[in-house]
Amino acid sequence: MCAAARPAEPAALTVDPLAGSLTGTAERYEKRLPDLDGLYRDSDAFASAIRDDDGRPVYWVDSSTPESGRGALTIGLSVLRPGRIGDEFAMTRGHLHAQAEFAELYYGVSGSGVMLLESVDGEARAIPISPGVAVHVPGGWVHRSVNVGDDLLVTVFAYATEAGQDYGIIERAGGMKQLIVADGDGWTTRLNPDHGGYRV
Repeated sequence: MCAAARPAEPAALTVDPLAGSLTGTAERYEKRLPDLDGLYRDSDAFASAIRDDDGRPVYWVDSSTPESGRGALTIGLSVLRPGRIGDEFAMTRGHLHAQAEFAELYYGVSGSGVMLLESVDGEARAIPISPGVAVHVPGGWVHRSVNVGDDLLVTVFAYATEAGQDYGIIERAGGMKQLIVADGDGWTTRLNPDHGGYRV
């Protein structure tokens, strides 16, 4: 920012975990079930879910980016409905930052979930996230949220605005290396046989 430029106005944001909303200087994008075609391995279960779909968003993101450029911060709220397609739990598309060295922070507000993280060189982690739990996603890790509970999974996130997102990296790899699947009354990880490694 040059010396003559006026700095952005400070922003106050209000999180409503029951409504799954962030109010203030925020904008929203939503993903509905048809937008997630190809995300789940069980295509028959996905087709059945599409037939029964009520058209509501499966997940949405409210984000606030009051300024841009070097040093700017994007803060947002990610909200993911519960559910399963086949034995896989509801999930976001996931991403790696377009500038892969940038990190991100997630903070659990409500619900029960898993942050699935995979490094581009093959390491994998599945970290439970719940109210009061913060997950640090270092640079170089592909990541997605998975809802393993019965309620909305609501997380607050923050990352450097200039980081950007690469949403195609998971699709190009044939999905993430690990799947989060039902295991009795809980969840477990299972290797994805379609995963072919990440290309950045």
